[in-house]
Amino acid sequence: MLDPRNVKTIQDAKSIVEERELTHVKVGLFDVDGVMRGKYISKAKFFSALDSGFAFCDVILGWDSNDQLYDNVTYTGWHTGYPDAPVRIVADSCRSIPFEDKMLLFIAEFSDQAERLCPRGILRKVLNRSESLGFEVTAAFEYEFFMFNETPDSIREKNYKNLTTLSPGFFGYSMLRNGVHSDLYKQILKLSEDMDFPIEGLHTETGPGVLEAAITYDNASNAADKAALFKTFIKIWAQRNDMMATFMAKWSKELPGQGGHIHISLKDKEGKSAFYDPNNEHNMSDTQRHFLAGQQKYMAEFLAMIAPTVNSYSRMVPGMWAPLDATWGVENRTTALRVIPGNAKSQRLEYRLASSDANPYLALAAALASGLKGIENKLEPHAQVKGNAYDQEQPKEIKLPETLFEAAIMFKHSVVAKEMFGAEFVEHFAATREWEEREFRKHVTDWELERYFEII
Repeated sequence: MLDPRNVKTIQDAKSIVEERELTHVKVGLFDVDGVMRGKYISKAKFFSALDSGFAFCDVILGWDSNDQLYDNVTYTGWHTGYPDAPVRIVADSCRSIPFEDKMLLFIAEFSDQAERLCPRGILRKVLNRSESLGFEVTAAFEYEFFMFNETPDSIREKNYKNLTTLSPGFFGYSMLRNGVHSDLYKQILKLSEDMDFPIEGLHTETGPGVLEAAITYDNASNAADKAALFKTFIKIWAQRNDMMATFMAKWSKELPGQGGHIHISLKDKEGKSAFYDPNNEHNMSDTQRHFLAGQQKYMAEFLAMIAPTVNSYSRMVPGMWAPLDATWGVENRTTALRVIPGNAKSQRLEYRLASSDANPYLALAAALASGLKGIENKLEPHAQVKGNAYDQEQPKEIKLPETLFEAAIMFKHSVVAKEMFGAEFVEHFAATREWEEREFRKHVTDWELERYFEII
């Protein structure tokens, strides 16, 4: 029997479907917010799609995470009639879905004109640039996520208040918690192996019911696929077990936010680390230093891709383990960029600013594109931060936008963003973030009611 992860070609994909005697397979693609949208399709349609592509309604690029239609984008909308857009199936993305007998899942992506807006296509555009510079990118994602003994119905009945977390209290790296809940941990670890987003570390973080999973590193394209599938199927697994997982950047004002940290390293054409130089301080090569400088310089301009929701900015407050400026430090978890010195295999950068609600494809594209621009222009970083970055005044050049609207406007006008991602994507994505912020402003929060209702 053919192993799903050994499927590499269109013929392999057809063969494994035949072997499993499947009448249908699952195909899914990721929208602008990183939400997987898809459906079951028949074997005949799947085989045809492998050969010639197929079509998917382009509303996938024209609505938000709540299926509300954007009113400010030009690519699609009522003015175009929401036509179909061409889609290709990624044959080597094949996975078994362990809780659906013999069922296979394939990732798809938009092609032709729509590829210019497709998150997976945007990452590939940046990776092509990296390749042209002579670099191969390795990456790994870490996610913090809260687990609840709740269901989609119960959280609505409770109006998202007084929710019951998987475990009480603050207990980071707890052997007690992972012993008590060992069956759940084993299920998560098995799921990650079965679906090829293997976890190299899983532990409790500080907060009630919060876990952190470090996904094993891979080449950048595979790493983003694995991160996107991890977020999707952890939520599916949780709900199948009468629980819920959230990847909101911050679900409670009393608790720390949730990061989606990205580890990145580059290799040269010979397969050697481009970041490692034992003759330099902290083993940082000139290439790594320039890459770091680019990430620092363009972090503010690309922030909308890294912190893409209104909620992302609730995490970016003092004392909540989230950076406030585009700072860097050596083994310093209070900075936005953490240099991790090591050997030729482990020397890398951690992009700590990214939040867990970010689209993995776009977050990695932003972190990588900014670094590549630093290499191209041989940029130099500001002085590293030592000690607590939260307590230190930083230069105004590395201040970050404080709201999604501010970040969206900065992104929309970024010349470098248009160069690296394409003007069409920048216009479209900035418009979607402006929409997100305008939708938020339509609502009256509990904070406003409690503060103003009686007194003002």
